[in-house]
Amino acid sequence: MIEVAKTARQLSAPGQLGVDYEMRVDFARLRDYRLQRAYAALESSECGAFLLFDFYNIRYTTQSWVGGALGDKMIRYALLTRGGEPHLWDFGSAVKHHQLYSPWLRQDHNHPGFLGFRGAVSPRAGLMVDAVTQIKGMLTDLGLQSSPVGVDIAEPPFLFEMQRQGLEVVDAQQHMLDAREIKSIDEIMLLNQAAAMVDGVYQDIVDALKPGVRENEIVALAAKKLYEYGSDQVEAVNAISGERCNPHPHNFTDRIIRPGDQAFFDIIHSFNGYRTCYYRTFSVGKATDSQRAAYGRAREWMDTTIAAIRPGVGSDEIASLFPTAESLGFDDELSAFGLQFCHGLGLGLHERPIISRLNSYRDPVEIKAGMVFAVETYCPANDGYSAARIEEEVVITDDGPVVITKYPAEELVVANPY
Repeated sequence: MIEVAKTARQLSAPGQLGVDYEMRVDFARLRDYRLQRAYAALESSECGAFLLFDFYNIRYTTQSWVGGALGDKMIRYALLTRGGEPHLWDFGSAVKHHQLYSPWLRQDHNHPGFLGFRGAVSPRAGLMVDAVTQIKGMLTDLGLQSSPVGVDIAEPPFLFEMQRQGLEVVDAQQHMLDAREIKSIDEIMLLNQAAAMVDGVYQDIVDALKPGVRENEIVALAAKKLYEYGSDQVEAVNAISGERCNPHPHNFTDRIIRPGDQAFFDIIHSFNGYRTCYYRTFSVGKATDSQRAAYGRAREWMDTTIAAIRPGVGSDEIASLFPTAESLGFDDELSAFGLQFCHGLGLGLHERPIISRLNSYRDPVEIKAGMVFAVETYCPANDGYSAARIEEEVVITDDGPVVITKYPAEELVVANPY
């Protein structure tokens, strides 16, 4: 994969549809890559099996997806075992759908499952007892009943039931995040396509960003455009303007945008599961010297950080390039976390690596080719209320970082100047 992903031309967003005349995303290759990475993580662990409730891990190992209202209800789960093929438990008629349209999953490995909608059905009903009994039986058939079972996330009653039935439970999330850390060329193309969709949305935002428009109207515009482009989930659109820019509230409201406001936005969505986290900052109609100065500092921090990112560099070295919390007006790094940091992107919004002054000195990791992550900077303006927020997504190649977020951000963009 690292050899494939060397040039900007190969790190492309060639289009969303499969065609016969270009090499685009190869979904069979993508499914095989992800499953083999997961198996390798299992083999390198102490576990006989991974029991997965994190819906990104479920997608990674079973190549299945049910999102929306069911995506976070802790009723879908998958079992990955040494010497066996993946099992999937899903909701109601979704099981039959998988049997019809997901031939990479064995039909008899698709099971109906329901554990109670995060406690809405009491554990007293016995659904968790039945589920654990079934899983233990499968492990016994494979001779794995005495090996630890890795679990990523779980409801406490389910965890307690596993222990009651004699299963040793250990953490699988660290192993699965290791597996998901290095992206294949197909994953990178999907990440790049997702970013290209946001490029287009930002042009629409700039066109609409005039006095009188409200933050929530911009959010609606962005969500509509993304779904028209083919997004499968608009997870969040942050819209921040005027005096709300400093301190950063990480949400949107119905505030009316006014002449001269600084405004920044973060667009988080996914295309075929692969996410963006993509900030841009604009001034509305005109920009003050204070706003331009803050933007220049945020851009300088961004450029310095990206220039330093290379395979073999330690995350602590990158974190040292970010300004301190105290210099931004915060008491400590915990209070300022999320303003100056990097985070991995993939099926999840926050994957490895996480790079910040809060954690990277304590537990530095090595930057590797094949990682994809977002770099975020933030600088408050000296007017006391404006602020600049910039974010770039980068693919790490053997030759260094390649930026895949393309909407102009070298200088502060003034929307609809007058």
